[in-house]
Amino acid sequence: MSTAYITKEGYDKLQEELNYLRTVRRQEVADRLREALEDGDAGIDADAECDAARNEQAFVEGRIREIETILSNAILIESHEKKETIDVGSKVTIQEEGFDPESYTIVGAVETNPGNGRISNESPLGRALMGHIPGDTVTVRAPNGEFIISILKVE
Repeated sequence: MSTAYITKEGYDKLQEELNYLRTVRRQEVADRLREALEDGDAGIDADAECDAARNEQAFVEGRIREIETILSNAILIESHEKKETIDVGSKVTIQEEGFDPESYTIVGAVETNPGNGRISNESPLGRALMGHIPGDTVTVRAPNGEFIISILKVE
């Protein structure tokens, strides 16, 4: 996995999830698997429960490895720096002609959540905004076509 840009908040959230998976969830799944194996003579239903428990165990272990990899390759975004140029960690207000202004925070792909105003620096919009300043007009090349936005503010 390549470098993952992540905010302190996102890092802490992943660390919390990792701790939960390692301590609570792993034990719950192990208990479920043990119970399913003990009921192994109960026929098809028991076999299905064993398979489901093993699948869940594989999912939990896979997510643990995924988070460990993300955290080990993470570069923390320092959001306290005041910059005029858009970079990872910047909060930007943009406007497309004929639409209301919208605000987004540029984050790494790990924390992307457009519904909460967090867009990836790797997305078409995030990539187009990088390096620009308030007052710039930018053409965004998206899968559904190009559109033009104005950068109103950078925080």
